[in-house]
Amino acid sequence: MKKENFVSLILGTIGGILFAIGMCMCLLPEWNAFQQGVVMAAIGLVVLLAMLIVRRKMEGKPAVKLNAKTVGAVALGIVGALALGVGMCMTMVWQNLMVPGIVVGVIGLVLLLCLIPLCKGLK
Repeated sequence: MKKENFVSLILGTIGGILFAIGMCMCLLPEWNAFQQGVVMAAIGLVVLLAMLIVRRKMEGKPAVKLNAKTVGAVALGIVGALALGVGMCMTMVWQNLMVPGIVVGVIGLVLLLCLIPLCKGLK
């Protein structure tokens, strides 16, 4: 395993776990830890962004180039993830919204699947 892959694995795992626990803290009212969850999720995001910067630096590549394609892909990813999350909340948390929640969740999945050809392209 290359050094940059190992570093990305470690930082990605730590950042992902911190972000996921933070989101659970925010979204589960039984835990009563909304503010602490926001802080933990923000720390997870910072670790994930640091992983991106460190990975690019270790590969000898410049920082991420901001162009229309990159901004569009990030925006599509955010909208898709939010749609998937709202669909999950509709089915599991809110009352009597099972079918609409499934529809919204599937829309979120389709949006996230659209990222594959957008980022990798079709051949």
